Amino acid sequence: MANYNDSYYKRKINTSYITSVISITLVLFTLGFLGLFVLHTKSLSNYIKENIGFEIIMKDNIKEADIVYLQKQLDIVPGIKSTEYITKEEATSRLNNVLGEDFTGFIDDENNPLLPSIDVRFNADWANNDSIQKMEKYVLANESVKEVFYQKSVVHLINSNLRKISLILFGFALLLLFIAVALINNTIRLSIYSKRFTIRTMQLVGATERFIIKPFITIGFVQGLVSAFIAMALLHGILIAAQQSIPELMLLSSREMLIYLNVFILVSGLLITGLSTLFAVEKYLRMKTDAMYG
Repeated sequence: MANYNDSYYKRKINTSYITSVISITLVLFTLGFLGLFVLHTKSLSNYIKENIGFEIIMKDNIKEADIVYLQKQLDIVPGIKSTEYITKEEATSRLNNVLGEDFTGFIDDENNPLLPSIDVRFNADWANNDSIQKMEKYVLANESVKEVFYQKSVVHLINSNLRKISLILFGFALLLLFIAVALINNTIRLSIYSKRFTIRTMQLVGATERFIIKPFITIGFVQGLVSAFIAMALLHGILIAAQQSIPELMLLSSREMLIYLNVFILVSGLLITGLSTLFAVEKYLRMKTDAMYG
């Protein structure tokens, strides 16, 4: 009979641990999925900003060496990501691709109305009207430059919309994080609740609080660690499947992004389960025996 009872309670405890791990895994997976979405949205935002056009139109009959020199000066500016020198011939070729040779057949090397230019792309932090206007003044001070072209309204619209989207995602992320903490906390509390009499028994035989708390914290960390690794594996599986279906997603992913996501899930799992376990055990350490039957 005693062996049967021992086996029954062991199965019950193991089932409780498995249930806790599954519950925590689902919460961490949901939290990680949102984190993955936010990081990809941030990458997409940077990609859009870094492809905002800023074209420097050079004057006619300017020496190529002067254009290359200006390009080299722009390359060392911290806020500029890349520059591309576009010759008259390259500009004609691009126009042919857009309009077709029927519309550009009259253009030849001697009577080419197109001007050489430098195509500039900024880093995401610089892709705003204030920074671009400063760069415009700097470039126009060069006597070789005829004009600078970029769509101010488009730049403002892109930054405005991306800012709104970021605020909405940030608010939603905070809400989900609060819900995740609450759900994991309740899961841990229910798990500790089933062991409240064990805690009281250990107190009655003279065990110190530190001695009682330590094994529960260890189990909490193990549950958080296992749940975090399962959640990370699920997220990586989904990401790989998504990238195979939509190869363009690989442009928005990076090794650093995945490292940040894994660290976030791992730290969240360990921190939330550890603190929730600590608070739950301390609650029953200070609870009166009569209240435990409630």
